[in-house]
Amino acid sequence: MDDESLTPASDATETFEAERPRLTRIATNVLGDHAEAEDVVQQAWLRLHGTATEIENLPGWLTTVTTRLCLDRLRSRTPVPDEDLEITETAPDPADDVALADTVGIALQVVLDRMSPKERVAFVLHDSFGFEFDTIASLLDTTPVAARKLASRARARIAQPAPEDALADWEVVDAFMAAARGGDFARLLELLAPDAEISADDAAKLSGTPSGISGREEVATFFNGAAQAAFPVFVGERPAAAWIHRGEARVVFDFTIEHGRVRAITFRAAPDVLAVVRRRRQSVVE
Repeated sequence: MDDESLTPASDATETFEAERPRLTRIATNVLGDHAEAEDVVQQAWLRLHGTATEIENLPGWLTTVTTRLCLDRLRSRTPVPDEDLEITETAPDPADDVALADTVGIALQVVLDRMSPKERVAFVLHDSFGFEFDTIASLLDTTPVAARKLASRARARIAQPAPEDALADWEVVDAFMAAARGGDFARLLELLAPDAEISADDAAKLSGTPSGISGREEVATFFNGAAQAAFPVFVGERPAAAWIHRGEARVVFDFTIEHGRVRAITFRAAPDVLAVVRRRRQSVVE
């Protein structure tokens, strides 16, 4: 066996462990779920140990298997078949060199969820990881021209998002609270309107909440790394969060959302407000 071929199991294990972080990043970006990505990478590991085929390029083989496992999962989520592509030869897209996946922010996941599985894979592999279209085409069992078209169409969805791609209010609230708990200051800034502010009713002030904070950076600083004990709730019909103690809401974080950003957060602890608080499930947008 030559030096480039897969050698003993210990060598395969060492190579796999070296590749695991990269494979996990790819799967996480494609699937939008880190736990699911780790599961896919583990499946790739099991497939490696179940194959008797000699593998000359193990990193490439693992990338192929991981990507196709991701594609299978996306298809299981999206029973509608991929649309047939009308392929025409076009000049190179000048946007190809722009890594949009690193700049579009929290709304990207919402747009990704509305892409076809092949669009999503082509976009992530090219724009986030710099894969050539020849490689992407082989992973998707298509042509390089079709792979380029898939990525271009996905990129267009992000550049000109449809109205339904806007985050719902509850998604904004849950994304904000997740960023607060995780200490993600950049994402907090992204989710806040420039003139965001915090206020509080009299009952909340008595419990120690601030009476007022103004400005995006000031509000982000206050919440950065905080709200660990807050849970998703409804205040009437509005999505919100609340500090809950011994099963009862003590202080509500009442959000005002405008144009997909947090315009205001009002701390409320008045009995009539707490009386209409209902627990709700956490969204998946984080």
